Amino acid sequence: MKARSQRKSVPSSPRQRSRGIGLFAGAVLLVAGFAVWAINSLEHTPSVKGDVASKSGSSAPPSSPAPAGMVWIPGGEFAMGSDDAGESLCSMAGVTLDAQPIHRVYVGGFWMDQTEVTNEQFQKFVDATGHVTVAERTPTAAEFPGAPPENLVAGSAVFAPTSQRVALDNCFQWWSYVHGANWRHPTGPDSDLQGREKHPVVQIACEDAAGYAKWAGKRLPTEAEWEFAARGGAAGKLYSWGNELKPGGKFQANIYQGSFPVTDGDTGEDGFKGIAPVAQFATNGYGLYDMAGNVWEWCSDWYRPDYYAQLAKAGGVTRNPQGPASSYDPAEPTEKKRVHRGGSFLCTDQYCTRYMIGTRGKGEASTGSNHLGFRCVQIPQQTKTDKS
Repeated sequence: MKARSQRKSVPSSPRQRSRGIGLFAGAVLLVAGFAVWAINSLEHTPSVKGDVASKSGSSAPPSSPAPAGMVWIPGGEFAMGSDDAGESLCSMAGVTLDAQPIHRVYVGGFWMDQTEVTNEQFQKFVDATGHVTVAERTPTAAEFPGAPPENLVAGSAVFAPTSQRVALDNCFQWWSYVHGANWRHPTGPDSDLQGREKHPVVQIACEDAAGYAKWAGKRLPTEAEWEFAARGGAAGKLYSWGNELKPGGKFQANIYQGSFPVTDGDTGEDGFKGIAPVAQFATNGYGLYDMAGNVWEWCSDWYRPDYYAQLAKAGGVTRNPQGPASSYDPAEPTEKKRVHRGGSFLCTDQYCTRYMIGTRGKGEASTGSNHLGFRCVQIPQQTKTDKS
């Protein structure tokens, strides 16, 4: 969707580093933008600072002790992606289209953070480096020539539930650009991190995540590494825990139950309304927490909806894929997007079932939100003193 300066019903700001408004997953999940309805002549490819992808290591467990807070993912060959079978589980069509066809992939072994990076871990990084996140930086007139001065205000995207049920065909009804929203103030200046130290850090752009990873001697996972790890050693399952959404009648992830996106619509049947602290549900087969729901997670790959088709056409087994060379989303061709994985506390069978293991999300690389975080990986050759 193109930037629209005439769109008065949605708060505007130039926070987005490239033009337009993106949707998180498929054609309907928010967030590449909320930034520049007032800016129609901007084009910039955001850089990602830090190492976001490199070759994977061997599948054999290293002899050195596990880095703190990480588990070994042995690597191997697997069937990556999703198929039409998942479509029936979501009321909104198209949830698996960019995750097809299923294709064969091999990844080498690596260490992976057992949980998403938390607020207290990210605080250590900021204290040590003085890093200022993208959402905290005030846009300048030089960056956005012609932008009204009142729009040059730092902020980020925040879920804003509706007062009543609405048609689920326009995400601007339930997302707002909030001045002062950032990782320290996830839903705006009136919020803080008190009591949320163990929550996953959010309002993080890809360069912020990559910067943390580099500081910690790690990197962001490739999309293939992320999916292999999420599968937990089990082939062909719908979810990271199996094929039933609620085995034994119990939810296995923090997702949305109830009427979406209405105020107080989430019934909290899974035990949580909104973001949960990390590690509140059982691990998958590799000992990883929260590989579905809670918050989306950045991957290092650029996003293209046809990337899987390209790999499948090449035939054989793709070894350690790093993603396409550049980003392209036909819905927003000027936006530079990276892959998101895992879904979030806002995913629901009414709108988005991308907590299903083979499905994909996407987001403009310089844009965060209050349901997007990350975790890191490390290959044995990368091992350094852990700082996280």
